[in-house]
Amino acid sequence: MKMPYKLEIVPDREEGGYVGSYPELRGCMTTGETIAELAANAEDAKREWLLAAMEEGICIPEPASETEYSGQFKLRIPKTLHRSLAQHSKEQGVSMNQYCLYLLTKNDAEARR
Repeated sequence: MKMPYKLEIVPDREEGGYVGSYPELRGCMTTGETIAELAANAEDAKREWLLAAMEEGICIPEPASETEYSGQFKLRIPKTLHRSLAQHSKEQGVSMNQYCLYLLTKNDAEARR
């Protein structure tokens, strides 16, 4: 249940809120009004998907290996942007790290379209 599957988050432009999915777990997706709600719902959806797959004897894929990347990088930003990101993350009820990850994921997904 604690396998590090990648969670992709995009805004739901039609209904509002956010949609999250695990690309490696085909069909495993959920929604949330806020990023914090989505994160909680995503963990539930992943757990239920994995339990259903085990019950049905469906092959569960391993998470993609990201061994060549540490998942960390240092970024210097203007103090005004830092303040704005901190305020928005607080409003969403998530850490600034989670909020920045959401923004980066969202923009990366849009860039791939």
